[in-house]
This record gives sequence, C-alpha cells and structure tokens, in this order.
Amino acid sequence: MNANGEAAKAAPELLSPQNARLLLDSTEAFLFDCDGVIWKGDKLIDGVSETLDLLRSKGKKLVFVTNNSSKSRRQYAEKFNSLGIAVSEDEIFSSSFAAAMFLKVNDFPQEKKVYVIGGEGILEELQLAGFTGLGGPEDGKKTVELKSNCFFEHDKSVGAVVVGIDPYINYYKLQYGTLCIRENPGCLFIATNLDAVGHMTDLQEWPGAGCMVGAISSSTEKKPMVVGKPSTFMMDFLLQKYHINTSKMCMVGDRLDTDILFGQNAGCKTLLVLSGVTTQAILQDPSNKIQPDYYTSKLSDFLRIL
Repeated sequence: MNANGEAAKAAPELLSPQNARLLLDSTEAFLFDCDGVIWKGDKLIDGVSETLDLLRSKGKKLVFVTNNSSKSRRQYAEKFNSLGIAVSEDEIFSSSFAAAMFLKVNDFPQEKKVYVIGGEGILEELQLAGFTGLGGPEDGKKTVELKSNCFFEHDKSVGAVVVGIDPYINYYKLQYGTLCIRENPGCLFIATNLDAVGHMTDLQEWPGAGCMVGAISSSTEKKPMVVGKPSTFMMDFLLQKYHINTSKMCMVGDRLDTDILFGQNAGCKTLLVLSGVTTQAILQDPSNKIQPDYYTSKLSDFLRIL
C-alpha cells in the first residue's frame, strides 16, 4: 500500500532472456503501435523487420494498431511494403478506419455528410464505408476574410465532424467544424485520438491530433467521442475479427497514456519500447500512474535477447 492507501503497482520488468521467453510463449497475438515503435516518420527503426520476421516464424499473429489517422489502411500497407515489410490491409487497424467504423456501427445516415479536419486517410476510409466526406487537405488551401458583414456558410447536411492529425489546420477549418457541431442538430463530434505529440519525422516530435481536437472542443464547448487508443472501440473490432482472448495478446507501444493504457484496459500484456515519446525518466517518474508489464529500449531487443 502507498501513502494514499492504494495498492502499490508492480514495477515494470526490463525485458530479459527469462521473461522474454515467458512473454513469447504466453502470447498468440502481438499488437503494435507504429510511430515510435516500427518507424519514425518515414525511417524504419533498426532491427524491426527482422524482429517481425522472428515473431511470424514463431507462429504469432501480428496486428498494427495506430492512432495516426493521416493514412488509410491501404496507404499504410503501401508504406510498410515501401520499407520492405510485407503487411496486408487486414493486419492494420488505424484510427481513420475506426472513425468510419464508428459511424457504420452506430447507423449513421448515408444521406448525411461528414466534415473532416484531417488527412486523406480519413476521407478514403469514409468513402469505403459508404459515407460522403467533405473538407480534408483541400480545405487547407482556403482562407477567411474577417471583415464587416462577413457571414460564413456551411453545409447543413453535415451530421458528423471527424478530427484527426492535420498539418494543414487553419481558421477556415476551425470555423467550419465549429459551425457544424454547434448549429447542425445532432451533429456528432468524433476524435481519432488525443495524442499530444507524435514522431511525424525521424528527428523530432510534432504536435499531435490532440491539439486540433482541443481547438474544436474549446470552440464548441463539447467533448468528442474518441475512437482511437486508449478507447476500447478498436479492441472490440480486433476481438470480433481474431477471436483471441486478450490475456493472450501483448500490446507493444511507445506511449503510456495511449498504447499501454489501451492494452491494460483490455486485459492484454503490455510492453513499452523507449524508442518513441516515452523516456526512461518519464517511465520512472513517481507521478506516473501507468506502468507496463515490461519495457525495453527498442523492439529489436527481442533479437538480442532470444
């Protein structure tokens, strides 16, 4: 028990030959985050390809669960293949796909439109699910004039606003999304994720989707429905597809508040890699309340250890 009368959390174990073998033997499916685990920007992290090959050779199911909504599953499969890793669309669960599936399972009317503050990945997944998307990168080119008698028009048939990572965020998009949510009756506000930062390039972190979501949340005074990690929405789809008990899954990620919490919420084993946004100092900070089962410097440590 700690000073507050709470049960003390077990300290995470550094991956070792002993516990790595135990983890491997007790896991049927490994779920991987991508940014900071598989790659940084467009640069593959050393040893990842060989590690994935090793896990496949052991008969393990590999699934890639990313909060980055900039790409569709098809586009992510293309990125994997361009980096020399054979991954099919069916093995990828992106938050762009999750946003489209959220609308589908909740019987979102086909005649309603969806305004997108985000990338082509969201628009493509919406189209594949049978919905009409507006906005996206195209609206990044649009501007507003704040002058007397200026009235901003928006489509009254928009029934949902989806907000994800958007390098082309601007005042036009913020106003459009705000008006849809505030003025269109019953308009849904959906966030792909709330990540504060992410490795959009290999050398540094950049503002994440949480910044864009925060802007719309502030202007509308509403909280979004979050479909990406750590929400269990994507896990529900995984369970329907693979029928594997979560106790036999291991979530591998670089973020405590999304990846590791996602795994813990579902009852998975969790492995934190220090190749992304979480440093050892952050992990060992006494104020940190989220602790993985295991941690290691990078994914390829499996090769060195086993």
